[in-house]
Amino acid sequence: MDKYLESSKYINWEHPKVTSMAQQLSEGLVGEREIALRCFEWVRDEIKHSSDFKLNPITCKASEVLKYGTGFCYAKSHLLAALLRANRIPAGLCYQRLSVFENGAPYCLHGLNAVYLNDIGWYRMDARGNKEGVDAQFAPPHEKLAYPITESNEADFKEIWHTPLPIIVETLEKYRTYSEVLDNLPDIEIAQLI
Repeated sequence: MDKYLESSKYINWEHPKVTSMAQQLSEGLVGEREIALRCFEWVRDEIKHSSDFKLNPITCKASEVLKYGTGFCYAKSHLLAALLRANRIPAGLCYQRLSVFENGAPYCLHGLNAVYLNDIGWYRMDARGNKEGVDAQFAPPHEKLAYPITESNEADFKEIWHTPLPIIVETLEKYRTYSEVLDNLPDIEIAQLI
């Protein structure tokens, strides 16, 4: 579990502002489930999805997401993992492959999280931000993710990574505007991650 508690370049929970926010969110709470719920809802509801709100700059590190209050799903998952890890709750990164326009190509990766809860084990949650047609919730042991898998070229990867996939970091660090990222969303063929 140690690797799911690490502070790293992108899940940089030891950054003073990330640590401070993690402490604020857990204040007055004692149970890991309550802390995880509060962190999840805060990232989901208070950090704006870059595409939904047409916001720049493009963020990648947890501390950047916190500073600018915006991020794509991948960056929001980095912040959520950092807030959980700062509260000594193991957290990782998960991915889905989804159709960008609902049916067929092009496809892109979608980033979400998994948290380790002592009473149930790993539990996936999606803090991308709710909107019409998207209603992600924290309701363990039941998953309520933002997007279901609806066709054969989509995939729900069950792996839990402790660091972001390189293609995610490359995309978020290469492009400067939300529209550039939208035009170049990261994708991996299903066989590459299985």
